[in-house]
Amino acid sequence: MPWHAVYTKSRFEDKVYTGLVERSITTFLPKIEVWSRRKDRRKKIQIPMFSGYLFVDLPEYTSEKKLGILSTPGVVKMLDKPRSHEPLQIPDSQIDAIRRLITSDVEIQPYIYPKEGERAKITDGPFKDIEGVVIQADYRRHLFVVSIDILQRSVAIKLEGFQIEKL
Repeated sequence: MPWHAVYTKSRFEDKVYTGLVERSITTFLPKIEVWSRRKDRRKKIQIPMFSGYLFVDLPEYTSEKKLGILSTPGVVKMLDKPRSHEPLQIPDSQIDAIRRLITSDVEIQPYIYPKEGERAKITDGPFKDIEGVVIQADYRRHLFVVSIDILQRSVAIKLEGFQIEKL
């Protein structure tokens, strides 16, 4: 059965999931458990594995079914192939791999690295809690060069991916 990705408004994944299930559309919203970042307490919460996305199973893709999905509150669009309006199909093997991953005991951490020119906060090491601007990023090796201002002087330091977070 072909699966399709649905792009939602920010933080609308649960509402879209509920709306699609009410319309009897087979829907998959993979969630992972993470620690919340509240200042006064920490607890584990469930968040979508792919922020802004969920998956629908459509054995027969028709314009009526697409319209039913697109008219669900919170849905922005269905992912299409580049330069065409043909829907992008996601193989069952990839959906099964995601299901195995979220049911395993492996800790999954979503991580969004900052881009060059973006502000970032250092989370580990001697410069912990200092903010700066990413001036160079090597995503394959998870290395970043961050410019920080100390005493009105700019200093560039090299950091690994686990030592930095996007602001």
